[in-house]
Amino acid sequence: MADIQQVSDSSFDGDVLKADVPVLIDFWAPWCGPCRAIAPIVEELAGEYDGKLKIVKMNVDDNPQTPAQYGVRGIPNLILFKDGEVKQQIVGAVPKAHLVKAIDDVV
Repeated sequence: MADIQQVSDSSFDGDVLKADVPVLIDFWAPWCGPCRAIAPIVEELAGEYDGKLKIVKMNVDDNPQTPAQYGVRGIPNLILFKDGEVKQQIVGAVPKAHLVKAIDDVV
């Protein structure tokens, strides 16, 4: 299983925008029930797309700048980046098939 890296406001640029593969970032918080519900799906995807997609997580409580910059108002909020640009944004705990379709459109 692929490791899911935790990113911060300070590491976001290098870890996400300058990544050499598409990146799915999961904006979440420990108190968020739907975030905890979707976490196992995100972990499965990390294994399934290992090498083709980088999956990272950002705690919105600890890192307020990046979520504000990308208009994250509700969590869970997953944004797919490719070549430093937003390609897809998925808000809420959605079924795995929804995430797979979004990822396949970008990867």
